Amino acid sequence: MAEPEPPVAPVTVAMITRGRPGSALRTLDRLAALPERPPVIVVDNGTDSATAHALLSHPCSPRVLRPGRNMGAVGRTLAARHARTPYVAFSDDDSWWEPGSLARAAALLDAYPALGLLAARTLVGASGRAEDPLNTILAASPLPPDPRLPGLPVLGFLGCAAVVRRSAFLAAGGFHPLLFFGAEETLLALDLTADGHGVAYVPEVVARHAPDRAPRPGRAALVRRNALLTDWLRRPLPLAARRTLDCAADALRGRPGAAAALAGTLDRLPRALLRHRTPLPPGVERAVREVERGTSRPCPASGARTEVSR
Repeated sequence: MAEPEPPVAPVTVAMITRGRPGSALRTLDRLAALPERPPVIVVDNGTDSATAHALLSHPCSPRVLRPGRNMGAVGRTLAARHARTPYVAFSDDDSWWEPGSLARAAALLDAYPALGLLAARTLVGASGRAEDPLNTILAASPLPPDPRLPGLPVLGFLGCAAVVRRSAFLAAGGFHPLLFFGAEETLLALDLTADGHGVAYVPEVVARHAPDRAPRPGRAALVRRNALLTDWLRRPLPLAARRTLDCAADALRGRPGAAAALAGTLDRLPRALLRHRTPLPPGVERAVREVERGTSRPCPASGARTEVSR
C-alpha cells in the first residue's frame, strides 16, 4: 500500500523576481521539492514575456502575476492579495525554505494567534552553512519575552525569510509603496506591532539565501533613504529632522550615498507627511528606542543585505 502524501501546509510562497529567469527557475525547483507542497505565486517585476513563459512552464505550476511594471517589494503584497491560504511565506528569486520549515511556521502561527510575522533564521551561500549577520542581531533582541509569541520579540526581519499571517499583513497595508525596496522590512514590522500583531524571531524555522554578490550601485543610498522615510512616517518629528540633518552633513562631507539618500528623502517627504504619516503608539515607540539602545544605532534596517533584483 502506498504511503499517503503529506498534507499541504496552509502556506503560500510568494516570490518576486525581475530579469533573472535562471535563478528564479532554480528557486522554483527547490520549492517544488518541499514536502509541504506549498502553492507558489510569482510576481514578475520585469516585462520579458519569455521569462514569464519559462516560469509558467515550470512543473510546480506557479501562478505568475505580471503587473507590467517593477513594483519592488510591493510585489509581495500583490501576491498576498491573490493567495488563498491563511499564511504567506516570502521568497526572492535566490532564496527558498528548508524542508519542514513552512509546516513548522504554520503550526506556530496556528498556536499563537497574536503572531503576525515570523522571522526565520537565514543561512547564506551555496553550501548553506554561513549565518546571515542579521541572525545575530535578531537573537540579541533586547525586548522582553512575550508569552503571546514564540521565540524572541523583534522589530525587524529579512524580507526573503519571513512568514506572515495574511490577514494581519494586508490589514497593515503590506510593504509600503513609498519605500519601493531597500530596508522596507522595518516599516512593516513597526506597523504590524502598532496594530497589535507580534513579530518574533524563531531560529527553528530556516530559510536559505544564495544572493548574487555582484555590486549593487546605489543600494546603500536606497537603504538610508528608506530609513529616513521610515522615521518621517512613524517616529517623532524632532528625531526624523535630526537624522535628516545628519544625512545632509554627511552629504556635505562627501560621504558615499549620502547626497542621493538626502535627495530621495526630500523628493518623497511631502507625500510622507501629507498622506502617510501615522506616529507610532507610545508603547511601540518605547520598544523601538529600546532596540536602538541595544544595538547602538537606529532601528536595524533589516533588509539592507538582500541582493535580489527587484
